[in-house]
Amino acid sequence: MLELTEAARTTAGIVLLTVVAVESGGAFMVRVVTGGVPVTDFQRRFYRAGHAHAGVLVTLGLVCLLLAEATTLSGAARWLAQTGVLVAAILMPAGFFFSAMGAGRVRPSRWIGLLVVGALVLAAGVVTLGVGLLAG
Repeated sequence: MLELTEAARTTAGIVLLTVVAVESGGAFMVRVVTGGVPVTDFQRRFYRAGHAHAGVLVTLGLVCLLLAEATTLSGAARWLAQTGVLVAAILMPAGFFFSAMGAGRVRPSRWIGLLVVGALVLAAGVVTLGVGLLAG
């Protein structure tokens, strides 16, 4: 049986509950693609990308949370390895969605910066975890 720290078990439980939010994003996407919500082509693409990133990054984040339990990382490095992807799972979709919000929008707003920050946190998290796993 896989032994999880209390923090990892709590984080995993909370993250699994957030899947309901990803599902509600899916319901919104159905309304977008079926014409129930009037959007521009730009908005349709960004909303789709935001939803896809949310689902994929939540799944990857759970895997990273578990894998980090097999490392000797500690402190900030352990936190980054275990939760960096999960933080990116919030920031990146938010960047896609928030930057596309607004009637008739055809270009991203300044909220696109969240996408960049999320990508940096994602990279830092997976690199830290990868190095931690290779170091034993």
